[in-house]
Amino acid sequence: MAAPMNGNSDSFVKKPSIRFTKLFINGQFVDSVSGKVFETIDPRSGDVIAKIAEGSKEDIDAAVAAARNAFDNGPWPRMSGYARARIMMKFADLIEEHIEELAVLDTIDAGKLFSWGKAVDIPHTAMLLRYYAGAADKIHGEVLKMSRELQGYTLREPVGVVGHIIPWNFPSSMFFMKVSPALAVGCTMVVKPAEQTPLSALYYAHLAKQAGVPDGVLNVVTGYGPTAGAALASHMDVDKISFTGSTEVGRKVMEAAAASNLKQVSLELGGKSPLLIFDDADVNTAADLALLGILHNKGEICVASSRVYVQEGIYDEFVTKLKEKAKEWVVGDPFDPTSRVGPQVDKNQFDKILSYVEHGKREGATLLTGGKPIGEIGYYIQPTVFTDVKEDMLIAKDEIFGPVMSLMKFKTVDEAIKRANDTRYGLAAGIVTKNLDVANTVSRSIRAGIIWINCYFGFDNDCPYGGYKMSGFGRELGMDALHKYLHVKSVVTPIYNSPWL
Repeated sequence: MAAPMNGNSDSFVKKPSIRFTKLFINGQFVDSVSGKVFETIDPRSGDVIAKIAEGSKEDIDAAVAAARNAFDNGPWPRMSGYARARIMMKFADLIEEHIEELAVLDTIDAGKLFSWGKAVDIPHTAMLLRYYAGAADKIHGEVLKMSRELQGYTLREPVGVVGHIIPWNFPSSMFFMKVSPALAVGCTMVVKPAEQTPLSALYYAHLAKQAGVPDGVLNVVTGYGPTAGAALASHMDVDKISFTGSTEVGRKVMEAAAASNLKQVSLELGGKSPLLIFDDADVNTAADLALLGILHNKGEICVASSRVYVQEGIYDEFVTKLKEKAKEWVVGDPFDPTSRVGPQVDKNQFDKILSYVEHGKREGATLLTGGKPIGEIGYYIQPTVFTDVKEDMLIAKDEIFGPVMSLMKFKTVDEAIKRANDTRYGLAAGIVTKNLDVANTVSRSIRAGIIWINCYFGFDNDCPYGGYKMSGFGRELGMDALHKYLHVKSVVTPIYNSPWL
């Protein structure tokens, strides 16, 4: 289950030179107004990687002013979609030229698997840019067939200055899920990356400048949520906030937006997603999916299948298979190609996860496997599975955001649906069955934004996802994501010789 850990291993520890540590405002890297810096930490060892400029309200003001001027007076919103697309394509090309360096940054900053970052996460950012670049010159309104003697049509126009607040679990993918569609439609923006993972965002700002994105269009202000993030959410000159993170912070973002200028808000928040495994499922495949759903990215993923419900007919066999297969998920240095699980992002998250493990024990759940930290260096935790879990336990209710699965048994389809919906969240769900009727019935009955049948993490650029209930609103990916950065304007004129003249 665990690879030997050595924070000073010559084989796997990478120490790249950190090129960008300052704020990026109006096309330039600058110190924060206060001159303050904060440390970004390597979760493999707890060591300091670099000191990063700590932005505050004054820096947010400067970045928003740059974005406002770029939107009101600059070329970006006034370019043809084709011209914007060419710059975005160049941006994507530059990312591909620096894949390895960018993957290293997310590995040392977030503990993400280097092999996965190099093969999937960083290439996906270039794909996102190209996907939305392809839509940039295809943004059209429609002609309206009016019921009165009027001619009408609609225009789709960029919403204006956007504030993007990015989470730490997918620092590159989430950066471009938000930035790419906003760039395509002609918005300007200020990005506030998570304080745990600022390095790749600053590098992307540098590449944007090289690609020809005009000054002021893309600004990056690093800093803390309660200062820089709060200032961005409440800023009077920001027209929209797109936030991904916890439900608790999402509530504060929405309150700040409402209290300022009633700016538009889209929120992609927490989850406690169920995976329902029915009696006819292949147990081997089901166990693989269940482990993938909770251990991918060390469980630090909003759509993780943290609640697994197994029908009673295969439950015992499933438990045996799950325990056996959990051993295949080797925890170790994320630069080691044999590792499948890296360290948690920081000490706070590490301690939070372990505290939930202790809650589970105290509340009477049975620890099937894992539940302990690994080694004395870094923030590594064993893959953890609890059985005998009840819905009123904290481990079944709260989003732990780590490699901790709650395993439960059910009898009927109706019971499975009811228990799956017994949560304040509604982000994702999975269904494992060979019965098409069961798959259709359950997928239509679960209140969640995306349902995966006989797969998990089935993301695609064309497929929108987002939340129901306290998992938020608004969608990432697909054309739905593009539309949330657009206003619809109606234009109406009377028909000649109509009574309106």
